[in-house]
Amino acid sequence: MSSTPFQLPSEDRGRSPHTGYTRAHWEAAADGLLDAAWKWATPGRAMLDLPGRPSRSGVRSDGLEGYARTFLTAAFRVAGAGGEDPHNWLERYADGLTAGTRTAGRDDTESWPLILDHTVFGQPMVESASVAIGLRLTRPWLWDRLDAATRDRTEEWLRGALRHTPAPNNWYLFPFSVAGFLESVGRGDAETARARQRALDLLEGWYRGEGWYADGDGRAFDHYNGWALHLYPVLDAFLSGDAELSARYGARLEEHLESFSLMFGADGAPMHFGRSLTYRFAAGAAVAMGAVSGHTPLAPGVSRRLVSGSLKYFLDRGATGDDGLLSLGWHGPHDATLQVYSGPSSPYWASKAFVALLAPAEHPLWTAPEEPAPGEGPDRVLSLPSPGLLVQSTRADGIVRLHNHGSDHVRPHEGETAAVSDPLYARLAYSTATGPTASANTADNHLALLLAGSRSSRVRIRPLGAGHGEGWGWAASWHRPVFAEGPPTAPGLRVESVTVVRGRYELRAHRVVGAPAGARAEQTGWATDPRGPVRSALHPLHGWADRDDVRAPQGTAFTRWAVLPRLAADVEGTEVLVALASLTADPAAAPLDQAVSAVDVDVDGGTVTVRWADDGAVTRVSFAPLEVTHRF
Repeated sequence: MSSTPFQLPSEDRGRSPHTGYTRAHWEAAADGLLDAAWKWATPGRAMLDLPGRPSRSGVRSDGLEGYARTFLTAAFRVAGAGGEDPHNWLERYADGLTAGTRTAGRDDTESWPLILDHTVFGQPMVESASVAIGLRLTRPWLWDRLDAATRDRTEEWLRGALRHTPAPNNWYLFPFSVAGFLESVGRGDAETARARQRALDLLEGWYRGEGWYADGDGRAFDHYNGWALHLYPVLDAFLSGDAELSARYGARLEEHLESFSLMFGADGAPMHFGRSLTYRFAAGAAVAMGAVSGHTPLAPGVSRRLVSGSLKYFLDRGATGDDGLLSLGWHGPHDATLQVYSGPSSPYWASKAFVALLAPAEHPLWTAPEEPAPGEGPDRVLSLPSPGLLVQSTRADGIVRLHNHGSDHVRPHEGETAAVSDPLYARLAYSTATGPTASANTADNHLALLLAGSRSSRVRIRPLGAGHGEGWGWAASWHRPVFAEGPPTAPGLRVESVTVVRGRYELRAHRVVGAPAGARAEQTGWATDPRGPVRSALHPLHGWADRDDVRAPQGTAFTRWAVLPRLAADVEGTEVLVALASLTADPAAAPLDQAVSAVDVDVDGGTVTVRWADDGAVTRVSFAPLEVTHRF
């Protein structure tokens, strides 16, 4: 199945029965990715100008990004091998460092752009962290062998990260990482101490519990938890040997992995949710960091199953083109996965997964037999009240679903407008086997209100609670529908949503409050290829009058063309709408109309009672006050 253009060792299904991957596969993958990228280096080796459309930061910043992000791969590769560098990667990066800092800020082929405020020309600040960490990891073989002038110039360039303003989110960990490197080579001072303390202080405010950070002052809970907010402080503590930092941030990482480790499908796919998904197998970075540092609840064989499964998933599905370069997308190129800051070298933040190579060959991460991933075990439901998420996995098809009742991408200073609605956050549910439809197509997994022909968006998500019991769970939220055309909101209009899951079933109950005359509600399900093995279904239980299937010609990250089921009904005042949804690849899955034997809805009282056909269990949802119960 592999479409990787570079050579990988033969699979070892004895030691790694699930993936066949060993440490040698990781080293070969690192070397293959580096070799392909270095074909695009400038003569002085300071930039890697990979082909493709530029990011909003411009081609010179993109060239620095190519250098910095691949340097991280090389640094993990060489440091993990105790300095052995058979391909002389570090010689190339040393030459590039010398050339890039010689006349930093000059507009020429080799000179690195200066690090300025995030509002002016901020991307070099992001890349400074990769440069700093790379230098820290490889100090004996690179930094210590540089001439004094190059070291001084490098320090001066890096200090730009300490003297300018980061974006108000995980970016504060970039100067933190720069400062950590400078202190590690005896160049620390009050400026480095201030940058580190500022980042740690912000992390305290962003930590929301259960191992989850918000990415800034809002409610963005996504993959930046793993590949940034946990990775940087735990890696710093690991490299410095700071026991206090290790204990504090390591404990949070360990708790994070309790839930995050369930968010990988049986095929190795990470959850398709949130921004920067073109970083692909960087999703495994937190798992690897936990294994390397010892701050993990996972057995070594489970950790390797997850990280190798993720790497293999993407390499097998065309993440690299025929030229060996990581493309901008998910499996292959996919525009809707990208952001305006994405450039040709952006996918190389996937380098963070190679932190796994800091575990030497004799480490249990590599010697223990692979074990099944959490998502390959029995059907499981896990609620996370702090971020407002509900995780649902099914053994029959290996699909993991994430029901979103708490994560959005609205910054605290932004108002609620349809212009900031983001398909990668706004949907009710995401999975390891599907992606959201593009903005120009009908939104999947969405409850929309239609007023005067304008369809509403879900923007700021306000969590109402979450919980779980044996084999079932729930999460709830409310949002204010906002409209791109006509009045942006309707007075008093709100939607309260509750998702209850058991097995593969998703009970979706909504209470629409304050709907004006002439309003119409729509509920959509999962977007899938109707010709593929993964099937989507949506069955009305109460309040819905019409149903049809909607095409999404732009497809998703998983399929070129998709179809999604849709329910609709006219609404006015207060209405309760209930449906049963399903996403499954189980060929033996029964039709949804056989799942529920009775439904009772009291609109005035705001209650929904559902009796399940298989075991007679009763699920009851009360909207006012909110309460969800499930009894046999």
